[in-house]
Parts: sequence; structure tokens; C-alpha cells
Amino acid sequence: MPYVYRDADGNVQAIYEEPVQGCEEVAADDPQLLAFIQRSAPNAVLNDQWVQSDLALARVLEDLIELLIEKKLLLFTDFPRGAQQKLLERRGLRKEFSYVDQLFGEEDETFGQGGGEYF
Repeated sequence: MPYVYRDADGNVQAIYEEPVQGCEEVAADDPQLLAFIQRSAPNAVLNDQWVQSDLALARVLEDLIELLIEKKLLLFTDFPRGAQQKLLERRGLRKEFSYVDQLFGEEDETFGQGGGEYF
């Protein structure tokens, strides 16, 4: 159970995991505790979830754009210059990571199994 420190008006001012002098234990679903958390860290966890979701969706959109261009349903030149530049940068980054992954991503299955010479 969390412990809270209240001001003279009874408003939650701090939260503790362990008992602290001048604090009281409250239920985890205490409305004033939840309100304090909302005010103190407005949606910190949700913001992180939104950021992760946005990044994943950006990847989906990038893949969709590449697919539409590949199928000639959309022309690269249909995009404004700024968007073209961002797409080119992303395409370059993906190629770099793909190259690195090819170099180091999979181990050679025959290496170290004996029967051959290693130079």
C-alpha cells in the first residue's frame, strides 16, 4: 500500500512506498492519490506507450509507402520535397542496418565444426 503526505487542506503532496513520519497509508485506488499521480506525472506511462505506438506506426506507413511505390500505385515525386528527403534518409538508414545485420546478424553454421582449415 502507498503512503501519502497531505497538506493542511488534506491534499496529497507526496507519495512513499514505505511508512514515513507524518504520512498515512491509503488504498492504491484512492481517488485523491490517483488525482495526485495524474497531476504530477500526466500520463507518463501513457506518453511512452504513445511514443512506442507512433514509432511502430511510422514503420508501417514507411513500408506501405515503399509498397505503393514498388507497385507503381504512387510516385515518389508525388511527395513534397521535404517528405522525399525524409523517405530517402530512412531508406538509407534501413539499408545500412540491413548491411550490418547481414554481416553480424547470423553466425556461419559451418564455422567451428571442424574438418576445415581456417585462415
